[in-house]
Amino acid sequence: MLQRLVELARYVSIRYGERLLEAGATASVGSVADSYDNAMAEALNGSFKAELIEHQGSWRDADQVERAVVQWVGWYNIERLHSALDYLSPEEFEAQHHRSQATTNAA
Repeated sequence: MLQRLVELARYVSIRYGERLLEAGATASVGSVADSYDNAMAEALNGSFKAELIEHQGSWRDADQVERAVVQWVGWYNIERLHSALDYLSPEEFEAQHHRSQATTNAA
C-alpha cells in the first residue's frame, strides 16, 4: 500500500511540473515541506527579514532577537494595517467580520 502511495505522489508531482511548464509558470525555489515551499510563507519570511532583522540591525545577543521577534509577530498578527483588508488591522477586520456574521445570523 505504501509503495502505491509513493508511486501516486511521484506521478502527481510529475504532472504538476508539466502543468506549470504548460502554463509558463515556475515552481517555488524552496525545498519540499519547509516554509520556503509556500509563496505566502516566502512573502512573510521576506517581510520579517526586511522589516525586523535587517532594518533594526545589529543585535547584541539571541535574547534581544527573541524579544524583538515576539514583538514583531504580535504587531504583524494584530496591529498592522493591511491594504487587502481595507487598511484595517487583522484584529479589526476579524472583529468586523464576526459582527457582520452575528448581524446576518440574527436576521
